[in-house]
Amino acid sequence: MTWLYCLSALVVLSTSFVIGKRYEPNWASIDSRPIPAWYDEGKLGIFIHFGVFSVPSVGFNSESEWFWNYWKNLKVPAYIDFMNKNYKPDFTYADFAKDFTAEFFDANKWANILNSSGADYIVFTSKHGEGYTNWPSNISFNWNSMAVGPKRDIVGELMEAIRGKTKLHFGLYHCLYEWLHPLYLRDKENNWQTRDFVTKKALPGLYEIVNTYKPDIVWSDGDYEAPDTYWNSTGFLAWLYNDSPVKDIVVTNDRWGIGANCTHGGVWTCRDRYLPGKLQTHKWVNAMTIDRQSWGYRRNADLSQYLSIEEILATFVQTVSCGGNMLMNVGPQKDGIIAPIFEERLGQLGQWLSVNGDAIRGTRPWTTQNDTLTPTVWYTKKASIIYAIVLNWPETDTLKLAAPVSSTSTRVALLGYTGGQFQYQNLPTGGIEIMIPPIAINKMPCQWAWVFTLTNLQNA
Repeated sequence: MTWLYCLSALVVLSTSFVIGKRYEPNWASIDSRPIPAWYDEGKLGIFIHFGVFSVPSVGFNSESEWFWNYWKNLKVPAYIDFMNKNYKPDFTYADFAKDFTAEFFDANKWANILNSSGADYIVFTSKHGEGYTNWPSNISFNWNSMAVGPKRDIVGELMEAIRGKTKLHFGLYHCLYEWLHPLYLRDKENNWQTRDFVTKKALPGLYEIVNTYKPDIVWSDGDYEAPDTYWNSTGFLAWLYNDSPVKDIVVTNDRWGIGANCTHGGVWTCRDRYLPGKLQTHKWVNAMTIDRQSWGYRRNADLSQYLSIEEILATFVQTVSCGGNMLMNVGPQKDGIIAPIFEERLGQLGQWLSVNGDAIRGTRPWTTQNDTLTPTVWYTKKASIIYAIVLNWPETDTLKLAAPVSSTSTRVALLGYTGGQFQYQNLPTGGIEIMIPPIAINKMPCQWAWVFTLTNLQNA
């Protein structure tokens, strides 16, 4: 009996696999694939931009990772002046690579720092628009991290540390285009009627990182100039969803060619630092930076150009309340050090989540996103619990909220506070007023963005 049962189960599983949904290489089919549940449950990811651009590591009111493009392609005067003042006349961008030493890059230390943020996943730059790969690519020849610079497989080391030391999901960023690659420039001159760069460089690189490192996220970028048909984006995504080693777990974004952004693909990025302020109908992500201007490290950034923890939490809370995930970027230095300002912000976010994580992880948007009486309050929901996340602690001893409708069994508490439940009363115009007793500073559950739990509301 047991043997027959097991055999039947095996047949069912095999049949299910054979007849399971396969995705066709067109947007209607690709877009029908659900976002894997793990991504929606975990609301926070950490982005890491690291490459040859980390050597010059300057940005003039702009991103440092675009240094080569700003200097040689767009010919921005500030970058030309910087090179003229600091480097010999025949210096090339490729000459920076030897100084991309990463001598202090310790994947295990990175894993600990990233994990301290309380995030659920990371996305690491495998290749940016400069074309340099952070893995020993078979199609990048001497322009990769094993051939020049660190002489190490940066992607591989980080993957092993993340998967070996943490529960973080491991994702990879891959830039489709390369600003100054001759094959890409020739295809561009031919108005995308030729596809030599795609078939010989871009797609082989994508297949290589997926098959080698099996990332849980494939984050595409560099889609600004050519249509998705040039990149054969739907063809690649159909393979990724049907036959790749990560087909059941992988999450992708929407940057697959002109016309796809904020329309097709997996989660929608729409634009950098996307924060719509209202509930969206499709799963989306706010890819943002701790450095207000740049994704790569900038030596010329001053303290005012870094977000405070209060600003980060305000962005995070608003993002989650409106149904999004936040992907927060850090830019390591060329030597592989994650600067203390980034490490501090990651740790502070982790401290906050250790107290208030229930209001974030596994939550869903409520019918109301932010309160009308107190607009700095944002809401999330989990089962029958409504979380009111207060960005500014009330200046008086009450907190007025317009959205909640109480019942006779409604209870109000403060996450992390051990002093018991809070009294409240109904407001004549609707909503509730929470009475806040005096709380000693050493009894406050956290330093920023406090969370009230509202249970058994009529409108939960």
